[in-house]
Amino acid sequence: MTEPWNSLDLVGLAEAYDLECKAAQGRDGRGELPEDVWKSYSAMANADGGVILLGVREKPRGTFHALGLADVERVRKALWDNLHNRKQVSVNLLAEQDIAPILVDGKTVLRVRVPRAMRQVKPVHLGSNPFGGTYLRRYEGDYAADDETVRRLLAERVEDSRDERVLKGFDFSDLDMDSVAAYRNRFAAVKPGHVWTDLPQPEFLARIGAVGRNREEGYSGLRLAGLLMFGRAEVIRDALPHYMVDYQERPEAKAEKRWIDRLVPDGSWSGNVYDFFRKVYQKLTVDLKVPFQLQEGQRVDDTPVHEALREALVNTLIHADYSGRVSVLVVKRPDMFGFRNPGRMRIPPELAIQGGNSDCRNRRLQTMFQLVGYGDHAGSGLPKIYTNWAGRHWRRPVLYELPEPEQTLMELRMSSLVPEEAITELEAHLGSRFHALPETGRLALITSQVEGQISHDRLKQMSADHPADLTKLLGSLVRDGLLVSEGSGRGTVYYLPWRRGMLATVFDLADQATVPPELGSIPPEFGAIPPELAGQAPEVSSYLDWAEVPTELQGILTEQARPVSETRRAKPEDLRVVVRQLCAGRYLGRHVLAHLLQRNADDLLKRTLSPMVEAGQLKPAYAASRDPRQAYIASPSPVDEHRQ
Repeated sequence: MTEPWNSLDLVGLAEAYDLECKAAQGRDGRGELPEDVWKSYSAMANADGGVILLGVREKPRGTFHALGLADVERVRKALWDNLHNRKQVSVNLLAEQDIAPILVDGKTVLRVRVPRAMRQVKPVHLGSNPFGGTYLRRYEGDYAADDETVRRLLAERVEDSRDERVLKGFDFSDLDMDSVAAYRNRFAAVKPGHVWTDLPQPEFLARIGAVGRNREEGYSGLRLAGLLMFGRAEVIRDALPHYMVDYQERPEAKAEKRWIDRLVPDGSWSGNVYDFFRKVYQKLTVDLKVPFQLQEGQRVDDTPVHEALREALVNTLIHADYSGRVSVLVVKRPDMFGFRNPGRMRIPPELAIQGGNSDCRNRRLQTMFQLVGYGDHAGSGLPKIYTNWAGRHWRRPVLYELPEPEQTLMELRMSSLVPEEAITELEAHLGSRFHALPETGRLALITSQVEGQISHDRLKQMSADHPADLTKLLGSLVRDGLLVSEGSGRGTVYYLPWRRGMLATVFDLADQATVPPELGSIPPEFGAIPPELAGQAPEVSSYLDWAEVPTELQGILTEQARPVSETRRAKPEDLRVVVRQLCAGRYLGRHVLAHLLQRNADDLLKRTLSPMVEAGQLKPAYAASRDPRQAYIASPSPVDEHRQ
């Protein structure tokens, strides 16, 4: 048995990992494996993994009560028996050390550590059918995956390379030959005298992997990789309806809609992956300062920053899940660069950062980029980005994933690890209290000032301290009034009291972008514009705190909420109707809604708001449910409130 724990240790565990607590008392009170533990097992395995504590009750959210298990061995045996029963769950991911009793406040609790499943065994599902038996972790709860998500997980499992497929009905006429010519010129420059240089076009494309043969069915043609690399955007969308690549240059260090330069497939260029790379890389690096240096008598116009941006851009393109509903997005701001691709990483981010591990989603694209000198060897791209950024003493890059819709994001900030302006601001507000803090405490406040917020996970990336010590440190900063916390568990974020709501992320408004002027008259052959380029709705009001709501509107909202606020036993469907009425035409934060409805904010989020988002009845302002700026608006098309 491990060292004894207490409730504070559980708070730290909740911030470091996805945590699910179950009382597991059974009818006789001696301990019993709850049936819904398998939904949590499936959901965690299909996401980032997590920890299940049997014998602990979490109520209210963030407050833990150890109940203990009188017969812990009975529960452990039931767990092992079911893990090896394929009628119960599709695969056992656990080893002996993953299931262990621990002492929490003197009570014996069973800790179950669920690892993130490798893609080769996903989806982890209950019973024999993945459709209907696959669960995902959403909004701190377990939800059944829709069929489209299950099909994507199955495709990830069976297709080592998603761009390998030979397409039927596509041919060379679907390619942009200017793109092919530009690639061949680059190939000849990088590999002078190579035997492929003078090959006829079809044979050259076959050698680099753009063309292939389906040997099982006996036909040849363009691979999906060839169409992505050299095709025309409108043709690529015939194979991949959600395909979209997007570059935005924003004028200020703010998360806002305005841009001063934008590149999207608008008919003025091919819209394919290779041309997107060429054009965007030039835009990213055009104003980088290049020190004068010679190599073998030739000036070298390349720096570690150039190399890092090149790697980040190539990584974004070769790891993208082009069947996903999110665009490839690259953002340039005066203070940072941002890269986003649809689809989560195939290996955990922490392993990818270490290097030496690679599971590229589009290996043919990766090879084609490498043949012309772009992209490093497998498993070394991310470490090079981190190393080159650290060489400039800039802030450590941020690499993270979002589950809904699935996407991977990287932010490269061009600010010092300890910016002078950050120190000046903190000294002005805190005086000597700032310098009296330990080094990690100062780092937490500096990061919160520069990045708008700090989380347990972000601080863990930047510090060598133990996760439990980081939890205690953040807690002490909150108690001393130096930070303000929002949310609970792994979704907890901390920010400076005087900078609330001033988050500086790249991608906050990426999916609310308006159509640029040049897209005003798109040729008919382009078909429907993807959702991300649809027209922007008029500006609407947003209220996160009750004090922000105008007095006149407070009266209107209070009257609308009265059917629910005056009773504690309102039916769930009646509660949802009132929530939609309150959120009609405006964004309301959960604390405003909780005040109006006389409900606990965390319970309201878990039991009402998150399910309504899942059902399409509400639209959240941000992807992360625990974002401190999160607010909700009623969906434009009403959904039958009783269809639940």
